[in-house]
Amino acid sequence: MYDLIIIGAGALGTFHAYYAAKAGQRVLLLEKDRYPVGATVRNFGQVVPSGLAGRWFEYGRESLATYRAIQQETDITVRQNGTIYVASDADEWQLANELHDRYRQVSYPSELLSKAQCLAKYPALQPDYVVGGLFFPDEMSVEPEQMVHRLIGYVQHKHGVDYRPGSAVIDVQSNYNGAIVTLANKQRFQAGRVLICSGHEVKLLFPELLADAGLVVSKLQMLLAEPVNGLSLPGNILTGLSIRRYEAFQECSSYAAIAARIPDVPANFADLKKWGIHILFKQAIDGSIIIGDSHEYADATQAEDLGYHTQDFINDLMLTEARRIMNFPMTIRKTWAGFYSQTPNEIFEYDIDEHIRIVTGIGGKGMSSGAGFAGHTIRQWLGVDV
Repeated sequence: MYDLIIIGAGALGTFHAYYAAKAGQRVLLLEKDRYPVGATVRNFGQVVPSGLAGRWFEYGRESLATYRAIQQETDITVRQNGTIYVASDADEWQLANELHDRYRQVSYPSELLSKAQCLAKYPALQPDYVVGGLFFPDEMSVEPEQMVHRLIGYVQHKHGVDYRPGSAVIDVQSNYNGAIVTLANKQRFQAGRVLICSGHEVKLLFPELLADAGLVVSKLQMLLAEPVNGLSLPGNILTGLSIRRYEAFQECSSYAAIAARIPDVPANFADLKKWGIHILFKQAIDGSIIIGDSHEYADATQAEDLGYHTQDFINDLMLTEARRIMNFPMTIRKTWAGFYSQTPNEIFEYDIDEHIRIVTGIGGKGMSSGAGFAGHTIRQWLGVDV
């Protein structure tokens, strides 16, 4: 008998397990695959609350504190090396200045960097690209293919979470004593409550909800470039198209007017916008560099239409823009597609009944704000202190 069963061991599910177990709950964490292979391990590994808006920014601040606390106890690959947004024209620089002013009002540390300071900190930047930068020293990066595995090990050994990979759930039903979870191998587990954090695969358990949930699946293409001797790209590097895309900048007073104007550069701006491309760089511990990304969308009920292949012309668009921004050899080792679910309502939270809750559709906010959101959910739903 458990207090809480969590279905899905991505970052969102595992951070819920962390907070619940830390509060003294008996937690069972189930993962259908041998190890997590979804959105949590197919992203940049950037923890960037600065790009978020509203409550998600606040959850992001909480997430930074959570990452920092866990990293002090065990290595989950957290590096506090900051985030920079590199502005490429006067409009983007205006937005960077306005966001700097807004964050100063809420005591979230940031620093405006001149063109010369940007080039000194990141010598690989193309001088013609840079107008200035907005730097956030407290933000972090993690290794996306390692972080969640180490986090799972930590919650097992430090907080007693019962983790069972290779456990595909086929049924969840409430009963007089809470809820019963049934696995494909016919094993059953009882808990007071069940939390489902299985991305758009909620369709496997409650297909009738999917059509009404408003969930959309986003497909992202990313590339991994080979290490380059002597190249150092510390932290999370976001660029002009990121400034034009991220929610935090959309809350700036000049955003509406700027968004209505089409920039002169890049010349293929319309194509980049069509495929949801904005360029980010994130250097891994081994020196390799993740470059991306793009965005294609489909209703969650038709997610298969996105395909699981990558499209070369999208990769070419990204690489062309990346080379306009950075001057280093971009020899591509591999490409891949990531998928995550999102909703126009920020996140999909639905109580099947008092014992069973679905939480999914956090979109691209999961790595940056999922930990803080999980703490909020556990406090509110279970009524415990974390």
